[in-house]
Amino acid sequence: MQHADIVIAVVGVFVLAWLADQITGRRGLFATSLVSGVAAVAGWFLAIRVFAVGTMDGFGWVVWSLAASVLALVGFFLFRSKR
Repeated sequence: MQHADIVIAVVGVFVLAWLADQITGRRGLFATSLVSGVAAVAGWFLAIRVFAVGTMDGFGWVVWSLAASVLALVGFFLFRSKR
C-alpha cells in the first residue's frame, strides 16, 4: 500500500482518542477525537517541517504524531475545567 503510513496514523489517532475517552469514563468522543487529531497534525508539522527528522516516505512522522496526540490528550484531561 502506498499510503499505509497515513492510514496507520489516522487509525492510531482515533484509537488513542477512543482509549482516552474510555479510560476517563467520559462520553465525549468528539472532543477527544478533535484534540487528538489536531495534535497529530501538529506532531506531523514538527517532524516534517520544523525539525526535519523524517519525510513522508517513512514512518518516523507517525511516531511524532502519535506522541503529540498522547501529550495533548493528557493536557486536555489535566486542564479541562470541571464544574
